[in-house]
Amino acid sequence: MMVEPAQSSGAGSLGLVTSAAGRAAVRIGLTAVAPVVLALVLSGAVLSQMGTDPLEYYGYVVQRAFMTPSGFQATVTRMAPLLLLGAGLILAFRAGLWNLGLDGQFMLGATAAAALAPPLAQVWPIPLVLAASMVAAMAAAALWSLLPALLKAYHGVNEIITTLMMSFLGLSVSNALVKLAFLDPTTTVPQTRTLAVADRLPPLSGTTVSSGVLIGLVAIVAVHLVMTRTSFGLRLRVVGANPRAAIHVGLRVPLLTVMVFAASAALVGLAGAVEILGVHGNVRADWNPAFGLAVIPLVFLARLNGLATIVYVLFFSALQIGAESAARRLGVPHYFSLVLVANLLIVLALVEHLSQRWRLDTRS
Repeated sequence: MMVEPAQSSGAGSLGLVTSAAGRAAVRIGLTAVAPVVLALVLSGAVLSQMGTDPLEYYGYVVQRAFMTPSGFQATVTRMAPLLLLGAGLILAFRAGLWNLGLDGQFMLGATAAAALAPPLAQVWPIPLVLAASMVAAMAAAALWSLLPALLKAYHGVNEIITTLMMSFLGLSVSNALVKLAFLDPTTTVPQTRTLAVADRLPPLSGTTVSSGVLIGLVAIVAVHLVMTRTSFGLRLRVVGANPRAAIHVGLRVPLLTVMVFAASAALVGLAGAVEILGVHGNVRADWNPAFGLAVIPLVFLARLNGLATIVYVLFFSALQIGAESAARRLGVPHYFSLVLVANLLIVLALVEHLSQRWRLDTRS
């Protein structure tokens, strides 16, 4: 008589665990996988209207990005700045701050590194040159974020507006610096002096993959661990969840706000430095890869989880590298990958709205 209730209780517990795991799997599928699939379907419909076979297009993307050694190495190299951008976004978003000035901060960081590295390479050891250039890039981006940070921390000014405005201004300032103060007089194309290939970030052994990807991986894993495993991360999450409650428990919210902005922008500036020091070697006038806003949906798809963001960054990197090859073969505009990102944003917003309504319905 005593065994049956225990068995029943065990079966009930197993059923609860199974149902909880099932609900979690469904939630992950709906919020993380479904938006990507729907965005691919919508973009495929656009390709069909353009007279291109979507399956052929996606096939070329996969083939180029993963099936050829050069393509896969290019895909991994492209991940480096995107991972650093993702780390900067996760840090800001988890603290409840919207740092949308990514492109301006990225370009100022890239310009600072490009301006500093070539002359220093003539007199300093290369490891020290690379380190100094990265520090300069981080400092330039962090300083550029100071005004929006102070306005938010001490006057409550909406950081979405100020960071976007500073981003546009940062792009213009960077372009002006390239054309004037840091112009290479020996070239006909407006650009900074070029850092020699031998002086750039070394590739991983036996490949053409920039070692900048290791910097990106370390940064995003470190941010993930800080935000989820440390008391400092807990304080930032409290500030993001309820700033008034954070003030009542004694947290210095204005100081933390400025610190988070500076750290987030510094990671974005480091992304610019890694792209220049590892791949391009210089900054050309009017160059802007616009990586910043493209990473935002990836971070939200990952639910601000650093480890999951790595997977989505790999997906987006493969899409960008493969799309370049597919565009040449099929006559599709090279910027079509941005159409997919736009569709991803739209679908993500719809899924989030439906998810919120579903939570409300289940509670009522």
